[in-house]
Amino acid sequence: MDPMTKMWLSLIAVLIMGVSVFLITFARSKTNGLLRAVLSVIAFVILLIGVLGGAASIM
Repeated sequence: MDPMTKMWLSLIAVLIMGVSVFLITFARSKTNGLLRAVLSVIAFVILLIGVLGGAASIM
């Protein structure tokens, strides 16, 4: 992978992790019950995607 592609991939991974942080913060502060659990699981999945993208940009 060329350096520019790695840069864009790492930038996208950081942005995805930022979305995950925003979503979990929103879920914990503004929701409750089943919606809170669903949003937390979605945020966790998004975080894993971001981590995998970050790991791919290192390789």
